[in-house]
Amino acid sequence: MNAHTQRLTLQGAAGAIQALRDPATVAAGQAPHGVAVIAHPHPLFGGTMDNKVVQTLARAFVHAGWTAVRFNFRGVGDSAGEHDNGTGEAQDFLSVVEQVAPEGPIALAGFSFGAFVTSHALAALWPQRQVEQIVLVGTATSRFQVAPIPAEAHSRTLIVHGEHDDTVPLSTVMDWARPQTLPVTVVPGGGHFFHGQLGLLKNLVVHHLHSKP
Repeated sequence: MNAHTQRLTLQGAAGAIQALRDPATVAAGQAPHGVAVIAHPHPLFGGTMDNKVVQTLARAFVHAGWTAVRFNFRGVGDSAGEHDNGTGEAQDFLSVVEQVAPEGPIALAGFSFGAFVTSHALAALWPQRQVEQIVLVGTATSRFQVAPIPAEAHSRTLIVHGEHDDTVPLSTVMDWARPQTLPVTVVPGGGHFFHGQLGLLKNLVVHHLHSKP
């Protein structure tokens, strides 16, 4: 969080959703590119919107001129409800999008379990609304059924994974990406949480966001 971070209380199917909004960094007279909604890792293993990778994603979006919104899934922090193995969490994600970005450009991002949830939120949104950017980090392909990325969205999608991720083996991400011919950016020596490499992760995301699909 920084001095400009805003605390939000949104509403979802399970009740209140705790969220934080970081305003975009833009030049005077310029408007933000849009709103990025970012999902956190597995709630049952300590995942929250304050996770360092999630914060890094938020900083990258803010740096690239996007307003970043991260939120706690149901049952985490001050968010109401109980863990729902991804189904209810995808509903939470869509509820956040509806409230913080009912119209205009949107981006979706997630880390680990949050990347899995983001993939299903994208699948639900894509037929009815264009998503400008998608960023999935440490995607939990070994533990969950991650939805495929629509072919039309590949050019605006960044998949980042650590070479030595011992939580989600890189091979499982490749098995998910290969049938889609979806590129994966591999961080040499990187682990699941990118210890010592968060600056590199941020730079990869910023570079992607500055590249027009």
